[in-house]
Amino acid sequence: MVQSSSQRIAVVPGDGIGVDVTKEAVKVLEGAAKRFSLPLELVHFDWSADTYLRTGISLPAGAFDDLRKNYAAILVGAFGDPRVPDMKHAADILLGMRFQLDLYVNYRPVRLLADRLSPLKNYGKGSIDFTIFRENTEGAYVGIGGIFKKGTPDEVAIQEDVSTRKGVERIIRYAFEYARARGLTRVCMADKNNVMRFGGDLWLRVFDEVRAEYSSMESSHLFVDALTMQMVKDPSQFQVVVTNNMFGDIVTDLGAALQGGLGMAASGNIHPGRVSMFEPIHGSAPKYAGTGRANPMGAILTVQMMLEHLGHGEAARVIEQAVIEAIDRKQTTADLGGDLTTSQVGDRIAAAVTGEVMAGR
Repeated sequence: MVQSSSQRIAVVPGDGIGVDVTKEAVKVLEGAAKRFSLPLELVHFDWSADTYLRTGISLPAGAFDDLRKNYAAILVGAFGDPRVPDMKHAADILLGMRFQLDLYVNYRPVRLLADRLSPLKNYGKGSIDFTIFRENTEGAYVGIGGIFKKGTPDEVAIQEDVSTRKGVERIIRYAFEYARARGLTRVCMADKNNVMRFGGDLWLRVFDEVRAEYSSMESSHLFVDALTMQMVKDPSQFQVVVTNNMFGDIVTDLGAALQGGLGMAASGNIHPGRVSMFEPIHGSAPKYAGTGRANPMGAILTVQMMLEHLGHGEAARVIEQAVIEAIDRKQTTADLGGDLTTSQVGDRIAAAVTGEVMAGR
């Protein structure tokens, strides 16, 4: 993303704990902006289940054009509310952003920040550090299919999985270019072409063609079930993993568990050179909304990722270090062994980012 004199950020907290964690992420973002004089302008949007239930509208007409033309990035919380059983507003907003803005790269780092957060024996900080790239605009998420004779004993449900040459090639090439730019040497592609004969065949053929252009790198192929096994058996073997939309959705949640849980995981939905969207990967967890129990670190690390994407590397590094220090001092919510509330964690990390000193441990 090319920097301009002002970078406008759309902030969409969403539903449930999305509101809680986004508030803390914004607190940290504003602290970083103040300390490093970042040219950021935050614009808040109330697109949520509450708005949908009140108005019947998920988001206003022209919203995607506005985001596309006038914003550098979008910061999202989480979507989902039991009062909207079909989750129409969530699909309209979240999937709408991914598809309408063509955010074809789902970027999910799997990085363990502290030994004590590892669920694996003999694997600690430094031994779990890889990135998963999930194709983000195709696959089973395109919504092609239907139900015949619904509600009868003869009911048939069909869900199509769509892969295009363009879509497969650009995510695989992005993974290789990411590795090359960072001096990494290992790229693994995961699919299930022994069962998914058509889409899998396309993925494997394109992978073979693209990796021939990066012959200095060690490229490999695994079936996705083997990938999940190897992620648990020896995650240190991976540097970059690329896979399709559905498999990526699954293996990145496993990746989150390796780094301390869903509350620690950040993600980016990216189209290089265009407005991109950033979100923690956890859900809205409505029953925890407003309780102070939600871990805001995933949302804060999402801000760190967004700032890095926007060209503010020093601010991003300071935020990550502040998160690591908070974990080391057990200044965390209960899921990570601490006794702080959501807002107290945000306060402490924001204070560390701005260089302020807070009272208490």
